[in-house]
Amino acid sequence: MTDPIALSGSPGSPYTRKMLALLRYRRLAYRYLTSSGQALEGLPRPKVQLLPTFYLPGPDGALEAVVDSSPIIRRLEADYSGRSVIPTEPALAFLDQLIEDYADEWLTKAMFHYRWSFPDDIARAATIIPCWRGSVISNADLAELATRFSRRQIDRLYVVGSNATTAPVIESSYRRFLEAFEAHLTVQPFLLGTRPAACDFAVYGQLTQLAQFDPTPMALTLAIAPRVYAWVSQMEDLSGLEPAAADWINLDAPPPTLLAVLTEIGRVYPPVMLANARAVMSGAEAVDAVVDGRAWTQPPFPYQAKCLAWLREARSRLSEVDRARVDPLMEASGCAALFA
Repeated sequence: MTDPIALSGSPGSPYTRKMLALLRYRRLAYRYLTSSGQALEGLPRPKVQLLPTFYLPGPDGALEAVVDSSPIIRRLEADYSGRSVIPTEPALAFLDQLIEDYADEWLTKAMFHYRWSFPDDIARAATIIPCWRGSVISNADLAELATRFSRRQIDRLYVVGSNATTAPVIESSYRRFLEAFEAHLTVQPFLLGTRPAACDFAVYGQLTQLAQFDPTPMALTLAIAPRVYAWVSQMEDLSGLEPAAADWINLDAPPPTLLAVLTEIGRVYPPVMLANARAVMSGAEAVDAVVDGRAWTQPPFPYQAKCLAWLREARSRLSEVDRARVDPLMEASGCAALFA
C-alpha cells in the first residue's frame, strides 16, 4: 500500500477506537486526523457527521467521506488481504456479525447512559472530551464549552434509549455482560477463539469508554471483571499477534462461556430490536417493549431497523448446513427471536 488510509475521529468515540485498533491489528498504514481543525481542510464531508470518518476512493477515484464502521470493515477485508477479522466459515461469520451488532447498537446504550447520567461521569466527560478537539483553550472558554457540550449530550440521552424507565435495564444488563465476558476470558482470549474477530473490536470500542474512562462503569468493571479491564488494554494494539487459520473456535463444540455471552444478548437485544422495527414500520412515535421483565421505552431508531434487516439477510444467506450449526445456539440463547 502506497498511501496510508486517512480517517478522522476522537478518543472519546468508541467507534473510532474500534477502527484504530482494527487497523493496527491488520497492519494497515493509516493517517489519523483530529476531528476538527486544519487537518480536515480540503477533505470531503460525510452526509451524516459520524465518527470515525474514513476518506476512501470513490467509484471515480476521488476521495469520498465514508462512515459506519461495520461496512468499512467489510470493505477493508475486500481491499486488503491477510490478518482477516471475519471468520472464513460462514456460520461463524454470521455469529461474529450478530455479536458485533449487539456491541455497536446495545452496549453503546450503556456507554451513553453511564457517561451522561452520573455527576462524576458528566464532569469528567464534559471537561476532557472538548480538550480532545484541541487543548489550547483558556479555562473560561473550556468551562463554557463543557457546560454547553454536556447539556447537549444529556438532552440527547433519550435518543439512545436512556431514561428513568430504561436505566435499571441498561445497568443490570451491563453488569451481566461483564460477568459473562469475564468468565469467557478464563477460557480463551477472544470471543470466537484465539484470534480477534470484528466483534472483538466492536466490544473493545465500547469498553474503552465503559471500562477505562467513565468513572461509574469503570469502577464496576474493576470490581467484578478485572480480566475485562486488562483485555481492553491488550486489544489496543494487537499488531504483534500472529493469527492462524486454526485459531477460530469449533462451532460444533463451542465453549459454554460463549453461550452465556449469547444468552445475555438474547435476553435484552431481541425485544428492543423487534419493537423498534415494528415502530419504524408503523410510523409509531415510541418504541414500547418489555425487556427482562421490565418496561422499555424510547423513540424509534430507523438505523437499528436496518441493522435487524441486515442480520436477517445474513442468516438467510446461510446454507441449510450452516444454519443447522448456528440455530441451536440461537435457540438456546434466546437470539432466535430476532429471526422469527
